[in-house]
Amino acid sequence: MTERLKVAVIGAGRLGRFHAQKFAHADGVDLIAVVDPVAASRERVAAECGCRAMAEYADLFGQIDAAVVASPTKTHHAIGMDLIEHGIHVLVEKPICASVREADELVSAAERRGVVLQVGHVERFNPAFCEALPCAVAPKYIEVLRAAPFTFRSTDVGVVLDLMIHDLDLVLTLAKSPVRRVEAIGTAVVGRKEDVANARLEFDNGCVASLSASRVSYLAARRMQVWTAEGFAGIDFAARSLCLVRPSETLLRREFDLDALTADEVAYWQETFAQEHLPCTTQSFDAVDALALECEDFVNAVRTGRAPRVSGEAGRNALAVAEQIVASLAEHAWNDATSGRVGPKHQVVPPPHFPLSPVAPTMRRAAG
Repeated sequence: MTERLKVAVIGAGRLGRFHAQKFAHADGVDLIAVVDPVAASRERVAAECGCRAMAEYADLFGQIDAAVVASPTKTHHAIGMDLIEHGIHVLVEKPICASVREADELVSAAERRGVVLQVGHVERFNPAFCEALPCAVAPKYIEVLRAAPFTFRSTDVGVVLDLMIHDLDLVLTLAKSPVRRVEAIGTAVVGRKEDVANARLEFDNGCVASLSASRVSYLAARRMQVWTAEGFAGIDFAARSLCLVRPSETLLRREFDLDALTADEVAYWQETFAQEHLPCTTQSFDAVDALALECEDFVNAVRTGRAPRVSGEAGRNALAVAEQIVASLAEHAWNDATSGRVGPKHQVVPPPHFPLSPVAPTMRRAAG
């Protein structure tokens, strides 16, 4: 494809507006329209980006090559399927769909129609994570924290599908193994969905990951630590910084004998151990527009036919683990009572019902 790519953005909320701004200034791209059922929203973004404001995306069939789906998650499947069936390439915001069943249908349709399906996991374009990838091969343990103040956005989903799903995609990218076991706990603070969650994942290859997410935090944080057999990587996504620790050959060969150290040697190593045996290198990266890089990757995938960095299959796999986490935290018991409180809302489970037997009345009388 050598002609200019004609793109529409469906959804004029916060993320839709950002996408429209990027495509309005992208090389070789014409932003044709912004689509949203709310007139004020679509007209505001369209005026900012110099394109048409439309209420129905179907009116654009035959006029666009690609579209961004930045509408509420529950609409991703229906809109995405409609676009794909009309041969339109799709960049859909995370999570890819509301359910794995819907995601599977979307991925299958894109493969059948031969169109690009990309998912908006924008952290894949963070320079600190990109630099860490070659140094974090075959991880043994991954620890992630993602926290933010409550924004009153994305309230149709809980924190797992709102925030943690970013890190699920990153962890799956690193672990490169099927998930064997999931344990999770979460609690609802503001609405009906969980606002705080922690999940522990065990993979078939032995890797273990612990992920914590909160959207009711006073402080924002986006950090990851990765341990491998050869070293450690600490990533700060917000600061775009990377800390790499590579143990000395002595430590890697297990030749450092703690039990054999004299008092003088202990005193020496207390001062010099980190520098000599656990040297740390830090890197900081210039600010990048990760969303612009994501949009550029989408355009290049459409033009060349190559797979995007975050494929529909990758988005589907992150959603599949997210579903397991949500199911696990819904079953979490907060005490050991049979009729105790469970789930993120700490709801009371009614006691189990037992059918009456002939001895039941006698038992009640004896007890009374």
